[in-house]
Amino acid sequence: MQDQLDNYYLNKEEPNQSCLLALRAIILQQDPKVSETRKWGMPCFCYNKKMFCYLWTDKKNNEPYILFVEGKHLNHPLLEEGNRARMKILRINPNKDIPIEVVYELLKEALDLYRNGVIKA
Repeated sequence: MQDQLDNYYLNKEEPNQSCLLALRAIILQQDPKVSETRKWGMPCFCYNKKMFCYLWTDKKNNEPYILFVEGKHLNHPLLEEGNRARMKILRINPNKDIPIEVVYELLKEALDLYRNGVIKA
């Protein structure tokens, strides 16, 4: 399983590879209860084995994004809902610095949904 996860990132071209690897490290550092697996071919991050976010690249513009499973509970001007009822995404431009403060803020808010029992974990 770990080889499959590593290969997902290593098979990406730059600058997406570096961007996704940095986001992976940031997500995994948020809490000791965060783990990584693979669902539907994409890296999935779980809190206490409950899915809370994914990393993926947009099929149209090939840019990475973080998909927040319970995004409907998150409010931030950079989050996009699209036609999703439950999930929201945060697009990341791989050619610019990662908006680290925004990423940290949203990851904390997303994890707090599970930590505080809003979403049963």
